[in-house]
Amino acid sequence: MENPLVLAFDLGTQSMKATLMDRNGNTVLSSQVKYGHPCIPSDVRGKAEQEPDFYYERLCEASRLLREKDASGLLKNVIAVTLTCIRDTVMILDKDRRALRNIIVWMDERRAAGKPKPPALHKLLFSMVGMTETIELLYKSAFCNWIKEEEPELWAKADKFVFLSSYMNYKLTGVLKDGTANQVGHIPFDYRNRKWMKKGLSRCVADIPVEMLVDLVDSPGVVGYLSADASRDTGLPEGLPLVTVATDKACEALGLSVMTEDKAAISLGTASTIQFCSPHYFEPCPFLPSYPSVMPGFYNGEYQLYRGYWILTWFIRNFCDEERRIASEKGVSVESILDKYLDEVPAGSGGLVLTPHLSPGNNNPFAKGVLMGLSDYHDKRHFYRAIIEGIDLELYHAMVRMEKRSGQKIRELYIAGGGSVSDSVVQICCDVFGLPVKRVQTPEASSLGASIASFVSMGEYSTFRDAVKAMVHDKDVFTPDMEKHRVYMEIYNDVYSHIEKDNTKYFRKLRKFGKES
Repeated sequence: MENPLVLAFDLGTQSMKATLMDRNGNTVLSSQVKYGHPCIPSDVRGKAEQEPDFYYERLCEASRLLREKDASGLLKNVIAVTLTCIRDTVMILDKDRRALRNIIVWMDERRAAGKPKPPALHKLLFSMVGMTETIELLYKSAFCNWIKEEEPELWAKADKFVFLSSYMNYKLTGVLKDGTANQVGHIPFDYRNRKWMKKGLSRCVADIPVEMLVDLVDSPGVVGYLSADASRDTGLPEGLPLVTVATDKACEALGLSVMTEDKAAISLGTASTIQFCSPHYFEPCPFLPSYPSVMPGFYNGEYQLYRGYWILTWFIRNFCDEERRIASEKGVSVESILDKYLDEVPAGSGGLVLTPHLSPGNNNPFAKGVLMGLSDYHDKRHFYRAIIEGIDLELYHAMVRMEKRSGQKIRELYIAGGGSVSDSVVQICCDVFGLPVKRVQTPEASSLGASIASFVSMGEYSTFRDAVKAMVHDKDVFTPDMEKHRVYMEIYNDVYSHIEKDNTKYFRKLRKFGKES
C-alpha cells in the first residue's frame, strides 16, 4: 500500500482517543470521546468500577466519529488496528466469556483483609530486607484477593481472570488472547522471561491458577482479526488485523523515543511516572520488577507516583472556586489560570516543600503527604507551585535510586502526559532535574508508540530503531536554568530526600486515625 496507516486506540482513565497515524509519525485524523464519569459514581469509599462494556462502547463511538470526519476516505489505507490501555484494570469472566461483575479500575482503593502466606524461606528473606509490609501491601492491593474474600461466589464461577486489554481484544476479535507487554499489575507473571509464573514471589501476592489466565502472544504481534460484530459496531472493515502492543506507559516511552539507556520518559498524567529503557533486567526497587518493553528483549524500569497530577484535580476541587469561575467565564482551562501563578513565585516556593504521597506507594506503605515550611506569607500561589515542584522532586528522587540500581546514567528527558502541555510546568521539571527536557511532535505519545510497534509488527519497518527514527521528531527542547537547579538540589539534598524516611514512624502512628484503619 502506498500510504499505509495504523489506527491506534488509546484507552485512558478519562477518555478514549482514536488516532490515525502514518509512517512518518503524522496524525492524519483523530477523535476523542470523554467519559462523563471515569468510574460509576458510588457512595462506597475507595470504590472505582465501570460497567463491563463501557470502554468497548466508547471505542466504537470514537471509531464511528472518526469515520464521520473521514471525508477523503483515509480509513481505506488502514493496515492494522491497535489498542493501548490503562493498566491493572481487571475483570472476571465465565466460560462463555461473559463478565461476572463490573470492571475494577486501577484507581480502586478497596483492600483485601488477609495476609500473604509465603514459604518459610521467602518469609525470612522478606523480614531480613525489611520488605514484609510491602509484600503485605501488594497482597492487599491485588484485586483477585479482594474478590476472593468479598465475592467468593463469583470467584467460584470465574473461568478467566483478565486485564481490560484482554477483554477488549476479545470484544474486537472473538479471540481471548493478550500480549506479553500488557501484563502489568498484581498477577503471577514472570516479567524477566515474559511468561506466567508457576512458582515464586508473584504467587505470594496473587495466587491465580494458570488455567484462569489468558493465553499470551509475544508483543508486538497480531492477536486476531476484526470480527463481523466488531465491524458492525465500529464501522471498520471486517478482517483488519489487531496488533497487541503494550500498556499505555510502555507505548508512551517508545513514542517518546526512549529506547537507549541514557534517556528517561516522564509522564505527568493522573498517575505520574518516570521510566527507563534497558536491555538488562533490574528491579527499580527491591522485589518490584521492571516491566516488559514493547520492544522484545528490553525492559522498562519504572517508578510510579500513584496520585501524580491527580493532585492538581484535588487542589482545584478543594481550593480553587474563584479560578474555576474565571475559567468558566473565559472558556479556558482552570490550569491555564493557575499556571500564571508559577511565574509569580520563586523556585522553592518560598521555603514551602510538599511530598506528593496522597496515596502510599509500594515502596513505603505508610507514606503520607507532607506540607513543610508553612509560614504566614504563603498563599494559594505558593501551594500550587509547591505541588508541581513536589511531584518533580519525587520523580527526581526515583531517578537517582533507579540509576544506582540499573547502572544507567540519564542525560536527557522526554516528557508527555496532561501536565506536559504547559511550558511553565515543563520548565520547572527541567530546572529540578538539571537536564534537557524534550517534547515530541504530538502530545499523544502512547498512540504514537502503539503505531510504531504496529508498523514494525506489520513489516513496514524492519527494526524499532528505523521506525523511531522515521516517526518520532523532537518538537520542543527546554534547557535548565542552573541557578534554579542549584536551589532545587539544595532543597532535595538537605530536606526532601530525608522527609519520608525520617517521618515513617510518625506516618505509622497517624495511620490509625486515617481511612486505612
